[in-house]
Amino acid sequence: MTDAFNQPLSGNTMPRFGGPATMMRLPSATSAAGLDACFVGIPMDTGTSNRPGTRLGPRQIRDESRMIRPFNMATGAAPFQRMQVADIGDVPINTFDLKKSVDIIDGHYREILSHGTIPLTLGGDHTLTWPILRAIRQRHGPVALIHVDAHSDTNDNMFGETVAHGCPFRRAWEDDCLLNDRVYQIGLRATGYSPEDFDWGRSKGWTVVQAEQCWHKSLVPLMQEVRQTIGDAPVYLSFDIDSLDPAFAPGTGTVEPGGLTVWQAYEIVRGCAGLNLVGTDLVEVSPPYDPSGNTAVIAANLLYEMLCALPACQ
Repeated sequence: MTDAFNQPLSGNTMPRFGGPATMMRLPSATSAAGLDACFVGIPMDTGTSNRPGTRLGPRQIRDESRMIRPFNMATGAAPFQRMQVADIGDVPINTFDLKKSVDIIDGHYREILSHGTIPLTLGGDHTLTWPILRAIRQRHGPVALIHVDAHSDTNDNMFGETVAHGCPFRRAWEDDCLLNDRVYQIGLRATGYSPEDFDWGRSKGWTVVQAEQCWHKSLVPLMQEVRQTIGDAPVYLSFDIDSLDPAFAPGTGTVEPGGLTVWQAYEIVRGCAGLNLVGTDLVEVSPPYDPSGNTAVIAANLLYEMLCALPACQ
C-alpha cells in the first residue's frame, strides 16, 4: 500500500465505533485543493415537501460509513491506491432561505471544481442537485445525466415555488445543463397528478425507465445501453434513496412502494464504471425515519461504489 494517498482509518487500528466522524473515517480537508475526489455534505431539508429530516442525512451517512473497508471485493477497485480522497465537510447553507442556499451551493461547487476535483455529495434534499449542475455546466458544459429516483422531479413549481426538491431537473433543463439525448431517469413509479406526469422528460428526448420495467430482472443490460448511449460525454449521477423500495430504505421523506432492490442499485452504480463521471450525489436520507440505520448504511455503501466507479479507478 502506498503512502502517497490518504487512507481510511483501519478498523484494526481504531475500533469502528471510534475515530474521526468523516466519510469512511478518511482524513478531513478544508478545501478540495490537491484532491482527485472529495466527499462533501449538504445538510439541507428546506426544499422538502413531506417528511423532513434530510438535514441530518450527511452526518448519519458518515457515521454509518465506518464499516466500509478500502478494497472493493466485487469489482477489484482500490480507490485509495489510485486517488487522493478526503472529506471536505459540509456546505454552509442558509437554513432559513432556500434560494440563498442554492446560490451558496453553486459557489461552493465552483470552487471545488476549480481544483479539478470530482465531488461526491451526501444529501440533503434533492433541491441541491440543481445548483451543483449549474456549477458543473460552468466547468464542463452540458452533461449527460443518470437520475435514479421514484419521482421525476421535473415539476414546474410546488405551491407556487420554483425552487424545491420536486423541481431540480426542470430548472437544470431550463439552465441548459443537460445533454437531452443522454439523460436517463430510472425507477420512476407510483401515482401521479395526471397520466402525463412522466412524459415531460420524454418530450425533451430523455429516456424514462419506470420501476415496473425493472422488476424481477438484472439491470446490467440497461446499464450497457446507458454506457453505449452516453459514450465519452461528461456525466453526472444523481441517486435519490427513495428509488429503493421502502423495504430496504424506509428512512426517507417521500416513500413509494414497488421500488428498486439494493442489488439493482449496485448494478446501476457499478454500471457507471467506464463513463466520464464528473460528479455524483446521494440524496434524501432522513435519519428520523431510519431507526435501524439501514438506509444510511446503504447510502454510505452506494457512495463508496460511486467512488469506485470514477474514471481514475478504472
